Order: sequence, then structure tokens, then C-alpha cells
Amino acid sequence: MNSLRIGKFELANRLFVGTGKYESYPIMQQALEASGCQVVTVAVRRERLIDKEGKSLFDFLDLKKYTILPNTAGCFTADDAIRVAMLGRDLLEKQGNAGAGWVKLEVLGDKKTLLPDPVGTIEATKELVKEGFTVLAYTSDDPRSAVRIKEAGAASVMPAGSPIGSGQGILNPLNISLCLELLKDGDPTFPVIVDAGVGTASDTAIAMELGADGVLLNTGIAHAKDAVKMAIAMKHAIEAGRLSYQAGRIPKKRYATASSPFEGVISYIPGE
Repeated sequence: MNSLRIGKFELANRLFVGTGKYESYPIMQQALEASGCQVVTVAVRRERLIDKEGKSLFDFLDLKKYTILPNTAGCFTADDAIRVAMLGRDLLEKQGNAGAGWVKLEVLGDKKTLLPDPVGTIEATKELVKEGFTVLAYTSDDPRSAVRIKEAGAASVMPAGSPIGSGQGILNPLNISLCLELLKDGDPTFPVIVDAGVGTASDTAIAMELGADGVLLNTGIAHAKDAVKMAIAMKHAIEAGRLSYQAGRIPKKRYATASSPFEGVISYIPGE
């Protein structure tokens, strides 16, 4: 697979993997390694970084190997998201990690649906861009919202396949396709990452076959019965989906088409 550029970040891998919800930190370590990912996303809020035993997530991440993508998960206002993004940048600068300077922006509308607030997302995007951030903005699969967020200065737009953590996969392929079409109109290299709702490897492959530039997921691996095996499956799915998209699928037809032609077939009649 060719590399992916998001702002100043040059990525060799198109699978972005989260660090939450794992049974244990050692299992998280194994899953991240098995996935082959380069970018690991981390929720910056203190309660997400330090567990109930006082262990820090960063003690279990190789900061020389992974580029950390801080995210503003759990933020319900633009102001809160901006504050958390600033905290993430400061934290990664102190850690000396290459992820300082970019952020996965989430501004959620409510705790029940965890759907993004489009107005708050646009407001926060504009402010963070002014502050020098490379913003990867989470949004719904609404194409017009996606375009507005790009116009606000986002370096990447991340439409949801389905609600966060739902495992429902790509519920509306048409809308994802429209997001891709509109976001890349006149700007074919603009990066679009499908984020949220991926439950299994086939969901990842479908997202990539639609033309997405990458997939970000967490629960699909972390809550699998075998997180490490699922991470391996996701690794192969991202590659297979990308290759399938580049190869170009055959057109769908209403009726069957024989693989071997009927013309020229020699008939055989017993006894002749």
C-alpha cells in the first residue's frame, strides 16, 4: 500500500487502533503489535490515562514505535474539546512523541447516542486550526456536514460507519460514498478515514473498498473474544480492501454471465 499523508504526518499504515476497553494492558500491547498499526489513538482525559490501580497507559505503549493520535473522547462542548486537545499536545511534547500537534476531534451531542455535534465540531475545528493543530474531525455520515467540517479547516474528515462501539459495521455505504465523492471533489488526495462502528474484518474491508483512505477502530478489536486474532484479521482486511479498491471491482449485473463462453463448444452425442 502506498503511504498516506495527513497534514505534516506521513503514514505507512492505514489502520488506526484505539487503546480503550481492553481486558488488560498486556493484551492491548499484544493486539497493537499484531495489528501492525503505526498510529495509536489515546483519549487524553486523565481518567482515561490512569487506571484504578494507578497505572499509566503510557507505561504500556512504546512511544518510539507508535505515533500517538490524542483524541477528545468524552467532550460534549467545543470549549472542552479545545482544552483537552491542548492538554494532549502538551503531554506528547513532554513525552517527545511525534504525535504532538495533531488531534482526533470529537465533540459529542449527548451521552445516549454519542453522535457528533456538527456545530460544536465546526467551532472547535476552526479554533484548533488557528492554534496550529492538524485536525482529524469525527463526524456523522452526513455528506453536507462532512464538507462543512473540511471547509472549517480539518486536515481529515472521519465519517462514522455506525454509532460508536456498536459493531454494526458500515450501515450506509451510499452516504460514505457520497462523503468520499464530495470531500475529494477537486482534491483527490484529501484523506477520509472511516471511524466508529466497525465490528469485524469484513467491515474494515468494505470501508476500504468504498475508497476510504483508512479505518480507525477500537471496540471491534478490544471486545473480540480473542483480541489478538481480531487484530491480525483487521491488519489483513485493511490491506485486502485497499487492494480491491485499487484493482476496481467488476460491475454488478442483473443476470448471470458465464465464465466460459457457450460459442464454439463441441457437442458430444454418444455413439457417434
